[in-house]
Amino acid sequence: MFVFSEPRKMALLLRFTISCVLLSCHWSWTNAELFTAISDVEPLLETHKRIIDDLDEYILKEEERLNVLKRHLNIYKREHEIAMEDIPNYLGNPINAFTLIKRLTSDLDHIEHSIEIGTDYIKNLTVNHADVKYPTLEDLAGAAQALTRLQETYYLEVSELAEGRLNGVNYSAPMSAGDCYELGKALYNEKDYTNALAWMKEAMRKYKEENQPYLFKEIDIMEYIGFAHYLLGDVKSALEWTKKMLSLDPKHVRARGNVPHYNKIISEDEEKLRRRRRGDTGNELEEETTQKPATLTPYAKERKVYEKLCRGEVDLPQEITKTLTCRYLTEAHPFLRLAAVKMEYMYRNPDIVVFYDVLSDQEIDHIKRMAKPRFKRATVHDPKTGELVPAHYRISKSGWLKDEESSIVARVSRRVAHFTGLSMTSAEELQVVNYGIGGHYEPHFDFARKQETAFGKANGNRIATVLFYMSNVAQGGATVFTELGLSVFPVRGAAVYWLNLHPSGEGDLATRHAACPVLTGSKWVCNKWIHQGGQELIHPCNLEYQPESMRRKIPRPIPKSSR
Repeated sequence: MFVFSEPRKMALLLRFTISCVLLSCHWSWTNAELFTAISDVEPLLETHKRIIDDLDEYILKEEERLNVLKRHLNIYKREHEIAMEDIPNYLGNPINAFTLIKRLTSDLDHIEHSIEIGTDYIKNLTVNHADVKYPTLEDLAGAAQALTRLQETYYLEVSELAEGRLNGVNYSAPMSAGDCYELGKALYNEKDYTNALAWMKEAMRKYKEENQPYLFKEIDIMEYIGFAHYLLGDVKSALEWTKKMLSLDPKHVRARGNVPHYNKIISEDEEKLRRRRRGDTGNELEEETTQKPATLTPYAKERKVYEKLCRGEVDLPQEITKTLTCRYLTEAHPFLRLAAVKMEYMYRNPDIVVFYDVLSDQEIDHIKRMAKPRFKRATVHDPKTGELVPAHYRISKSGWLKDEESSIVARVSRRVAHFTGLSMTSAEELQVVNYGIGGHYEPHFDFARKQETAFGKANGNRIATVLFYMSNVAQGGATVFTELGLSVFPVRGAAVYWLNLHPSGEGDLATRHAACPVLTGSKWVCNKWIHQGGQELIHPCNLEYQPESMRRKIPRPIPKSSR
């Protein structure tokens, strides 16, 4: 069985019709003269009308197809010009990044399906070239999930995002109905029905406003909205939207099949409710009324704190802030007497310190250039095996640089030794990280706990972390300490430093931290993890879990809304 595209069908139908006319003329010419009797010519007018009608329909379809292609081309040209004016800022906007990926995945699929002649040429010209990259559908799904992660973390309204606004600031052109529709589809396919529903409703609103030709129809949006309601347990709303579908297309097969199914579920639910009210089900009513309210799990509690810290809604208590100071560091290493480092205490016991101007612009650019060709999906240590594995809770790419490869990388390592006063004998290579769309790293420890496989067993656990910021971030991207209630926002050229272990070598649970999603901009960092090996004389341990001076309860952070 052969399946033809719509343009192909029209071409075959046209060819068949013309062939019939030619055969009719040929038969008439050989058996009689059509022009001798007008009555013999009259049937040709019907054939002629059929050809006109067929051509009209074909041309309308072709014009609609070309209008869609022209609209796509204009969007591509306009967005490319805007992007080339300031590439980092353009791609640092999560909406721009998502729509770029969408244009090169689902939009490109639509374009290729729309084009019959020339598709092979386009593929041979672009897809088969080794120097051309195309995102995958997995990229599209990831970008969609990133937008919803930003939406949830920073309390962003779907309507605001769709208009290109992030926290009230316009960063990009508004999303089209097609953008919202594809985003909703991607989230639906990922089984995120709540967010899929919100984006499909936004797609419906924009579809009606724009009045533009799309390869999807209003009824397609309705179907997603109705079924999302059903999968979320709201059967009445699902029924309502399905009836709207039938008002547009009374013969819609799936809608006609779903209506009796939804009606049956609603009737059964209403009957169960009536029985519970009558008490016909024994103790069911009593159990329902005495059910305890749901309590938040430890993960959910931490998640709420994490999101508040990311939004900058938590302040440190006064008993901590009054101990915080800024000064020049000169005593950690003799070299610092000549080149003192500006430092600021962000927290005391455990000490979280920010050192300023410890990376120059030239060093940052050099490190970025070296790392980019080595970038791979960032991984985490599997606590059971100790192996490096990718994880959904860490969205970034990273590369590792050795001191021996570059005098600049070696210089950075020496500088770390200077301002930390620790040995680099057992330090890990410099890890360079660039966070992706909505890139983040959920709360974690940098040290290995007892039940976990340690990082680099021979050199001991990670005693300290130095995190360099290689870019400013317009919005989001803070490093937050969920146990301390502390948010540290990126400052280009600065580094945040803390000890991961107590003097006894036990992990300090107060150092649990996270990288917040990047709302706007591109976040570049590099890490230097320092191990216990080589610190025996520099930073000796003791037998106490924690010195007496540090044994105290960490003050509870103060949410801004409660002051």
